[in-house]
Amino acid sequence: MSEISTGKLWGIGLGPGDPELVTVKAARLITAADVVAFHSARHGRSISRGIAAPYLREGQIEEHLVYPVTTETTDHPGGYQGAIDEFYEQAAARLAVHLAAGRSVALLAAGDPLFYSSYMHMHRRLADRFEAEIVPGITSVSAASAALGTPLVEGEQVLTVLPGTMPVEQLTERLRTTDAAAIMKLGRTYPGVRQALSDSGRLADAYYVERASSTRQRVLTAAEVDDADVPYFAITIVPGPAPTTPIVTTGAGSGSSGTAAAPGRPVEGTAPSSRAATEPATPERGEVVVVGLGPGDTDWTTPEVTAALAEATDLVGYTTYIDRVPERAGQRRHASDNKVESERAAMALDLARRGARVAVISSGDPGVFAMAAAVLEVSAEPQFKDVPVRVLPGLTAANAVASRVGAPLGHDYAMISLSDRLKPWDVVARRLAAVAAADMAIAIYNPASSQRRWQVGAMREVLLEHRDPETPVVLGRDVGGPTETVRVTTLGELDPEQVDMRTLLIIGASTTTAFDTPEGTRVFTARRYGTD
Repeated sequence: MSEISTGKLWGIGLGPGDPELVTVKAARLITAADVVAFHSARHGRSISRGIAAPYLREGQIEEHLVYPVTTETTDHPGGYQGAIDEFYEQAAARLAVHLAAGRSVALLAAGDPLFYSSYMHMHRRLADRFEAEIVPGITSVSAASAALGTPLVEGEQVLTVLPGTMPVEQLTERLRTTDAAAIMKLGRTYPGVRQALSDSGRLADAYYVERASSTRQRVLTAAEVDDADVPYFAITIVPGPAPTTPIVTTGAGSGSSGTAAAPGRPVEGTAPSSRAATEPATPERGEVVVVGLGPGDTDWTTPEVTAALAEATDLVGYTTYIDRVPERAGQRRHASDNKVESERAAMALDLARRGARVAVISSGDPGVFAMAAAVLEVSAEPQFKDVPVRVLPGLTAANAVASRVGAPLGHDYAMISLSDRLKPWDVVARRLAAVAAADMAIAIYNPASSQRRWQVGAMREVLLEHRDPETPVVLGRDVGGPTETVRVTTLGELDPEQVDMRTLLIIGASTTTAFDTPEGTRVFTARRYGTD
């Protein structure tokens, strides 16, 4: 074993969901840690951070470890396992930097750190180099048993913990031969789990517990669960002893306040959450405000947007954009990847539905290839119909780039995104051709990225069918930011290799003129057209 560094890794078990079920030791260590690390899927919602939130303190470094893939497909050359292994290596390297610098790192784990937890993957990669200690936590199995109010096992009975991801045949055989069972990792596996319970003859004795110990806890008989309404954080319990007290089941439908009786057992009402008496009341109705920060310079953020950011209890957005907003004490920040717009919108609306004042962050203007459309689309779903949504405008990149060279958008113009991630390329090409044939200037958003390199060249070929090669083209990169560059070239000389995701292009019309001045090249599109 190599020499132990001064930094210490703590694997912190948080329990199943209720912050009051965090152990005294875990709470103390979370507050004391220099760095708090936690995992989430690409939607950015970290359950473990939410549990630990009451114990965080101002000034702590947070390391948000975002899985590259959970249930989605991946184009990683090593497939799903290759993508996950690479992620764990990168995550361990991030934590190792803090540990090598002498910082204490609290890595959060829902439930127990060594019970179906991601912590173990970090432990394997770091414990040989750094001091590591594990703080156990209450598992979801114990929480689900408490929710049922019945023993899991007694006497010489055997409890078997099974993952719902097992093949149905193997799951069925295990259920046939055990006294009691807890089946975890449900979600989209639930149809197979139900089939295994039925085939093994255990369905009538099985119960379903969702989000045990949280304010969203539901208890149902396993047979009455809707397959389409099962989250990952749910568990099926088959108790060993026959229950001798009534088992309360709560809500056959998602969010239902009604009760449904277990077969042959009375319903005695829903027990209140243990947190109900200690949590402060939340507003009856929150709000989502979708804001645009402008393209880079803080001077371009409007006072209206600045005020909305100050009033927000929660910020939701792409990590790069949230990082542009100064931190405020008590304000929660929910950062995520740039490719999960719908999930981000749903998260914001769900927070607002529960009373939060949520600011959804966009760069530029939120209504121009940004989050306003995504939020409004999701807000049309029935569960969010009562959540108010406002959109506050911002300076969009096209206008910012145009201002640097004059007025290339001085007449009619179009805005087109060159990304074919949300629409097929043939649609992009048809729109380019139509606008070019109409002789309008064009602002090109999202022209290229590290994976999309050919589209700029293809765009140029489409436009050259309608435009003179001498047509002025403006390339504005990171306008308003610390590495701003603005250049003027022609359509014929446009080099696709000089364009990336942070570049915005303005393609002139036949009435666009470029001329040199002592201050640099100026470009304008005439307001008068032809002889009018």
